[in-house]
Amino acid sequence: MRLACLFLIAVLACRAASPGPSASDIDRLYPGIEALYIDLHSNPELAFEEKRTAANLADRLNTLGYEVTTGVGGTGVVGLLKNGAGPVVMLRTELDALPVTEQTGLPFSSKKAGVMHACGHDIHMAAWTGTAQWMSEHRERWHGTLMLIGQPAEEAGEGASAMLKDGLFVRFPKPGFAIALHDDDSLPAGQIGYHAGYFRAAADFPTVTIFGRGGHGAMPQNTVDPVVIAARTILAWQTIVSREIDPRSPAVITVGAIHGGTKNNIIPDQVQLLLSVRTFDPQVRKHVLEAIARIAKGEAAAAGAPREPLIEPTPGMPGDEAVYNDPDLTNRLAAALEKGMGTGSVVEMPAKMTSEDFCEYGRAGVKAVLLHIGAVDPEKLAESRRTGIPVPAPHSPQWAPVMEATLKGAVQAETIALLDLLN
Repeated sequence: MRLACLFLIAVLACRAASPGPSASDIDRLYPGIEALYIDLHSNPELAFEEKRTAANLADRLNTLGYEVTTGVGGTGVVGLLKNGAGPVVMLRTELDALPVTEQTGLPFSSKKAGVMHACGHDIHMAAWTGTAQWMSEHRERWHGTLMLIGQPAEEAGEGASAMLKDGLFVRFPKPGFAIALHDDDSLPAGQIGYHAGYFRAAADFPTVTIFGRGGHGAMPQNTVDPVVIAARTILAWQTIVSREIDPRSPAVITVGAIHGGTKNNIIPDQVQLLLSVRTFDPQVRKHVLEAIARIAKGEAAAAGAPREPLIEPTPGMPGDEAVYNDPDLTNRLAAALEKGMGTGSVVEMPAKMTSEDFCEYGRAGVKAVLLHIGAVDPEKLAESRRTGIPVPAPHSPQWAPVMEATLKGAVQAETIALLDLLN
């Protein structure tokens, strides 16, 4: 009886303790996290080329006592820390950088020409390792299995599916919950943003090739000009969102590239258009893609084109489904984070039209939540809101998150979320 009482007292004491790491805990971890971030930022690697990056993270997990497997889905890393009976909870970070030439002026700027961590994956990885260390050192605070995922090729939209196809949820325990944290340009550094339901848009990347009949630029009457057809098609596509889609259902159609012609006095035989299409609702997605094809074919027919346009996915860009944050899990984590981080540290934010292949884990049957963390100096963000001039954002060559506040906030948020799910 006395032993049972002592056990109960210990459990209650644990539950009454701080829901996450103390400020001194994070201060102790921070120098190592910062050093890793600087190293990762200086040595970025593109999708499926993240060998040095993956080895770096794997070595750190090994040192902390995790069971580590490398090469999952190409260059992916899986680390398991088993701590008794309980749920399996997955925390994901991304490994890859972007083909961007850095313009931040940071003293630890990228050493690789034309490659940069312009989306904050270096921030994510550094915080992920700090969280891994704290969770390993405080196993008395939780029970279950912590599953850490270092995912390749998020920017290519292929990394999550590659890991799943390589048996991520077959070779390893299938988690009950999956969470991830992404840096954000719309929130002050360290503040957590959440959104239940559809949060990040589905992305499709059609390539549309319009065919004509080429000839001399001085004799257009003898040609069917695909440049003119392309111009009319692009303008007509803009009416899809404005006139065919319910204004309450967001959608974006962007033509990001036009390839056609070789000289100013030659009408080419064909023009190629590269599109980016963003939607949330599956029915809206279906309608938009069908409308793009319908209008392209109609404009070509109206101009007397010799054949219908060819519509196909852009090679190497498979597209993503919409990221759906499980509402119950989202609200649960938001409450836990607000309790642990304080009022004002956690805010509801609007959905974004950017995409993320984190959606694949939810599609595989796991309750999943993608959270955001602010990474911008509060004064600069306030000035941006006052003037209307946006701050640099992810994918910009000038994207430079506020380092200390973002990293510390990320570690605190990840550990609080994991403790909530692993108790």
